[in-house]
Amino acid sequence: MKQQARLMTEAYRHMPQGVAENYRYWGAERTVFVQSAKGCRFTDCDGKTYVDFRLGYGPIILGYRDDRVDQAVIRQITQSGTLTGFSSELDAQVVQQVKALCPQIDKMRFANSGTEAVMGAIRTARGFTGRERVAIVEGSFHGLNDEMMWKSDIEHWQPGSATAPQVIPFGAGVPERTRSLVDIIQLNDFAGLEQLFAEKHAQLAAVLLEPIIGNAGSISATPEWLQRLRDLCTEHGTQLIIDEVKTGFRVAKGGAQSLYRIYGDLTTFAKAMGNGYPVAAFGGRAEVMDVVGSHKGGVVHGGTYTANMVAISAAHATLEVLTHTDAMKTINGVGHAIQALLGRVFTAAGIAHAFAGPPAMFGIHFTPDVPTNYRDWRRTDSALYQRFAWHLIDLGVMLEPDSREPWFICEAHADLDFAWLEDVATQAIQRAQLDI
Repeated sequence: MKQQARLMTEAYRHMPQGVAENYRYWGAERTVFVQSAKGCRFTDCDGKTYVDFRLGYGPIILGYRDDRVDQAVIRQITQSGTLTGFSSELDAQVVQQVKALCPQIDKMRFANSGTEAVMGAIRTARGFTGRERVAIVEGSFHGLNDEMMWKSDIEHWQPGSATAPQVIPFGAGVPERTRSLVDIIQLNDFAGLEQLFAEKHAQLAAVLLEPIIGNAGSISATPEWLQRLRDLCTEHGTQLIIDEVKTGFRVAKGGAQSLYRIYGDLTTFAKAMGNGYPVAAFGGRAEVMDVVGSHKGGVVHGGTYTANMVAISAAHATLEVLTHTDAMKTINGVGHAIQALLGRVFTAAGIAHAFAGPPAMFGIHFTPDVPTNYRDWRRTDSALYQRFAWHLIDLGVMLEPDSREPWFICEAHADLDFAWLEDVATQAIQRAQLDI
């Protein structure tokens, strides 16, 4: 019996689906158990090594077990410990590092996950505006808070239909009443944006969006649409919350906002901020963030493990590397090279294709044109992509089989054998075309 089967059988006895969280379950035979990871590779429990473009859904920006980050964490643990429930000098130092890269941040608070960061930002926006409604963009993902767990049922929507996709919860246990304060708009839809503010501006506390959607193959807002959103939020006193949980410190040193040069009132960070250590944050304009606090009527924010020293020391080391080295330049160069070789592979196979998003976090869409919103993704050949992805996985390249998840690039990918990757991708696409 393979180790995977043995571990899966044992795990079923102790955890629902045999996994620690839903998204790790790939079925009884395909669920992956990792033995070790280093750089851009990991080895599973049966000794098979993969080049990884999934990178834990994006946190690994430098590489697994990067010595510069790990040694900083080890020094912190051995010299000062992990948690006291009090403040440290490093807290403000990390905020200063973020502020140096992100001009939209005046003040910041820490969290432990993207979900927590989003919760803190939404509560802060509501506390500042005195309003309750929040609008989100179709196809975006903002964590596992009940209110944010509503989505357009794009899988059962027919492209070209005059009817919008049905809005449904992500799963059971999400109270129906949480839907009542959430509006869903389409990315790059000017008419829908104008209608939202015309009808709801007096109740609208915030619009929350990923300008580069991390769960829709890096489909991106146009600068014109994002600027119009920024202008409407300013005009009506609505807080613009830009969710950079995936894009922050990944697509550029200053995140997606530094690429657009359009800035939110509040921003959320996580993932690449700590190269895999569990750290997150939300921050923004001083007058907005100053509603957070213990004063009467202030917004409550807290958490036992918030700004624990393992997380803060990892963030400090990661941001130091990203700020003062050519890591981001290397990452972008690798991403461009991989797009070029994949483009050659798809062209040779006669497959229409388009890349979306920045090179550090790009989506692949089997369609002639880059999708401009989530409904456009529904028109892509996602079934072919899925077959291609599973063949890549079988050949030792790890990625998410769903084309809505981007390819994530880390600095350690610079040591890749690009000729090998092009050959493997060629084999995978040829096999996928024969699978029909």
